[in-house]
Formats: sequence, C-alpha cells, structure tokens
Amino acid sequence: MDLKTLTYIVVGASFALYLGIAFWARAGSTSEFYVAGGGVHPVTNGMATAADWMSAASFISMAGLIANLGYGASVFLMGWTGGYVLLAMLLAPYLRKFGKFTVPEFVGDRYYSKAARNVAVICLLVASLTYIIGQMVGVGVTFARFLNVDKETGIYLGMGIVFAYAVFGGMKGITYTQVAQYCVLILAYLVPAFFISLNLTGNALPQLGLGATMTGTDVTLLDKLDMVAKDLGFGEYTTNVAGSKLNMFFYTVSLMIGTAGLPHVIVRFFTVPKVADARASAGWALVFIALLYTTAPAVGAMAKLNLIGTVNSAVGLVKTESGSIGVDSEAVKANADLFAEEASLKYDERPNWMKRWEQTGLLAWEDKNGDGRIQYYNDKTGNEITKGKADAAGWKGNELTVNADIMVLANPEIALLPNWVIALVAAGGLAAALSTAAGLLLAISSAISHDLIKGAINPDISEKGELMAGKISMAVAIVVAGYLGLNPPGFAAGTVALAFGIAASTIFPAIMMGIFSKSVSDKGAIAGMLSGLAVTLFYVFAHKGILFIKGTEYLDVIGGANSFFGITPEAFGTVGAIVNFAVAIIVSKMGAPVPAHIQDLVESVRVPKGAGAATGH
Repeated sequence: MDLKTLTYIVVGASFALYLGIAFWARAGSTSEFYVAGGGVHPVTNGMATAADWMSAASFISMAGLIANLGYGASVFLMGWTGGYVLLAMLLAPYLRKFGKFTVPEFVGDRYYSKAARNVAVICLLVASLTYIIGQMVGVGVTFARFLNVDKETGIYLGMGIVFAYAVFGGMKGITYTQVAQYCVLILAYLVPAFFISLNLTGNALPQLGLGATMTGTDVTLLDKLDMVAKDLGFGEYTTNVAGSKLNMFFYTVSLMIGTAGLPHVIVRFFTVPKVADARASAGWALVFIALLYTTAPAVGAMAKLNLIGTVNSAVGLVKTESGSIGVDSEAVKANADLFAEEASLKYDERPNWMKRWEQTGLLAWEDKNGDGRIQYYNDKTGNEITKGKADAAGWKGNELTVNADIMVLANPEIALLPNWVIALVAAGGLAAALSTAAGLLLAISSAISHDLIKGAINPDISEKGELMAGKISMAVAIVVAGYLGLNPPGFAAGTVALAFGIAASTIFPAIMMGIFSKSVSDKGAIAGMLSGLAVTLFYVFAHKGILFIKGTEYLDVIGGANSFFGITPEAFGTVGAIVNFAVAIIVSKMGAPVPAHIQDLVESVRVPKGAGAATGH
C-alpha cells in the first residue's frame, strides 16, 4: 500500500477514535465541562496530563532543537520535566485542596479581589493564546507533509476535529480523548526510535543506543557525531552550548516555573477526587512523560547523524531504498575527507524524502558554487580549519537549509523505515498538537465563561447558561486560535518559549505567594502580576522588532541584543518572575495587612488533610 493511502487510513482511524470517545464522554454539567466531574483516576489523569503537556513542541520540535544545538538543548529536558517536580511538590496538592475550577478563581479568592482575578485572566489569555499558535502551526505542517494538503487546509481540518470533541466534551471528553492521544503519540515516537537505534547500534533501546558502539565499528555513536559535527564546523555535539552559562540557567528556570504556571496543566489537578490523587497524578505524568523525554536525546542525535550521512557519504552511513542503515567502513576509507567532492551528494541523486520535504518549504537547497552538489556545513563558524577546507574544496557557503521542526517527522523517511511507521508518526504529530490545543482552549474557555462572565459580568447566570457560555467561548477561541495559526504574529511564531516566560513571570509567582505567604495582599498580587508581564513583554517585543520609539530601532531601546547580562528573550521569564515577587512583597508591606480570614484560609490550604476542607468544594 502506498504511503499516502496508508497515512489517510491511520490518521483517519485515530480521528474516528477521538470523536467516538468524545461522544461517549461528553459533558452534561459545568463540573464535567470544567474539571471532568472531579472523579478522574490518578493514572488516567497522569496519562491525560502527559498528552496535554507533550505538545507539538515536545513531539515535533524538541528533538530537532537537540539535533541542532546538541548539549545546549538540555535546557528543554531539564526545564520542562523539572517543572513537573515543582507542580507535584509545591502546587498541585494545595490547589486541589482549595477546590476551585480555574487558576484565576484561586487568585481571586486568595487575594480577595475581583480585580486580581481579572488580571489573572488577562495573563492566562496572553500565555495560552501565545502557546496555541505553535500547536496550530504544527497541525498545519503535519497535514501539509503527510496528507498532501496545504498548511491552511490542514489548520482548518485541525480546527474542525478539536471543535468536534472539545466543545461538546469539555474537560470530561478531552480527558479520555487525551488518553487515546497519548497512546498514539508515544507509539509514534518510540517505534521509529527503536528501529533506528537497532540499525545504527544493534541496541533496540534508544536510551542505551545513544551511548553504544555503532554497528561494525569500535566507535560510539556520540563520538562519531562529535567528530563529524566538529569537522563540519557545527561544534562538538556533546559539549556545545549557545550563549552564557547564566543565560542557560535562567532559561532552565524560566521553563521550569513556566511549566508549573501554565493554566491548562494546572487545571488537570482539579479533576481528581482527593489531594493525594493530585500528587499521584503528577507522579504518573512524570512516568509517562519520561518515556518520550528520555528518548528525545537519542532521536535528536541519530537524526543529526542520519542527515549528515545522507548528504555526506564520508560519514559512512549506508542507506538503500530497500535496506537498513549501517556503517560502511569502506565508504569511510574511500571518502575520508568530509570536504572531498566525491563525498558530497549530487542534487539530482537526492533521496525521495528530500524531494517530498522540499515541497513543504521546510527544506531548501541553493547551489552557491554551481557544482550541482549539496554542501552542508556551518559557514558561520569561527573555525578556520573548517573554513580553509571548505574554501580549498571550492565550497562557497552552506547550501542546505533544514528547519528543525522536520527532524522527528522526517527521521523515519531518512532512515528508510516502512510506510506504516511513517504514517504512525504523522498520526502522532497530530495527536500531540491537538491534545495540547484542546487543553489550552479549555483553559481559555473557562477563563472567559467562569471567571469573566460568571465571576464579573453576570454572577447570577444559571448552570445551563454558564455551560452554554463555556461552549460558545470554546468555539470562539478555536476560531481565534485558527486565525493566529494561519497568520502567526512575528513575536511568537515558531516558539512556545514566550508562553512559558509569560506564565513564569505572572501566574507562577501569584500562585506560590498565594499558597506559602499569608502577608501578600490583593494590591501586591495585582502589582506583581502586571509588573512581571510588562517587563517580560517589553524585553521580548524590543528584541523581536515590535517596539519602536520615535523611529529608534528596537534594540537601541534596551541597549542592544541580549543587553541585560546576556539574557535572551526566551529566558527572560525568570527576570520577570523576580520582578513579580519583589514588587508584590514591597507593595504588600506598604499597604493594609491581609484580612485575618484570608490568613486562616492560607493556613488551611497548606495542610492538605482532605479535598475541599478549605472552601467546601
């Protein structure tokens, strides 16, 4: 069966499964719509949380970032998984003890202020809408490549699927759909990784294959990758770090506390029966997430080696249309110099996977020296040895542009795996993007219907009216998300790091101080959230070209790129969080003390003896 037909069958079957589950588990009350009735089993919730969390960024982009950056991309592994430790230990049980539906509701009640609740809604909407852009773009890319439709059509199809199971199913339908989506995406991620690791190293477990000796040689996979990457000017793979150590630390912290502050993740811990189940859910989520995250470094390294080996035969990787991948020592001997003409690939002889990905625009070739061959190396390096060899070989610069987002999706094709594996990866990429998109849309819908409409505009609205408002809000949010996916703003397109920075600088400090400090007041919390949001957006926008003041270039406004101690915009959420904490504490000390009954409430929430003891939920 050809790849296109097989992909339609596999993807279509997965969509049918999601819709069937959503119809079976559709929400019939506001409790089921917002928190699935509060009766989800911890293991089920852990799996759903893993799917909610492992977005298109985790499934599609993370291994690509690791392939490009090497060791430096460990910030994503440490930051995103470390955030779950914070959730499990510092937030989840206490928020479950509080017993509310949404994060803004907790903020409003803890800080005894509708204004604080509304500010939390604004912060939630900014973070969630920024995050959802990447999911919709991921849906469009996956549809475009595997189903032979344009990206715009792919986004419309994704919007339709999410609408069908999220609007009517609510959190209850989304939860059980995400369990199915987790199964699809984890199989889609692991199966090709097993195949590729086995072919390259003889070890089926990619976690072990990453450090294993390559088949037919006495060289380990990482040593081989270090050698060829360094020779081509990319820097030693296992030690390469972009930017300063301070920036790497701030980036990791921003991702950690951003993870702990993402509202669509936090709300998952409101869906379990007891406080102990909230902790257990976080533990199970870590187990399910670890299956992908411990595999990602191997996928990234093997994808990088496979890509280099495809273009440069001196790497010595063997690929045939019907055979497996292995190491050809004779090829290494024949083309020992990576810069030799016979070691590079003729463009007319490029494999089919390159032709297919060229059609998406995510892979492109420019023949700079007119030799009809593909030269792939780092021409921006300061390595004079690499530059000298390239010049001597008549190379005029790097000719191959590879978008990091294709590395996971293209890896099975690069490795010449069976068509059913490629089709499975397509279904997995869509499952990852759609599962997170649904969670984000629910968080947005809940903030609008429960926190704005019921909490501020019409407190007397009936349960039926609120449920309808939630569904309408969800539908509107899907339309907005689709529009942003079709027309991504320049400051957010292609990255979810900004969403984590916003969550880190606004929501996380407010929740932390709300749980562990009895002295932070309503005015302090409001000032802190607004200050954290303002400084983070200012720094990001000033870098991305959004901010202009009287004709002055945006970088001049802040003193140049990464002018604040070398901190990049993606890592600035940590600085925003520090500002939030400092402003909230200072303003609280200057104003009236926190009412006694709120201090008692904080004390009650910090002693998680049983769900609902604090407020009666």
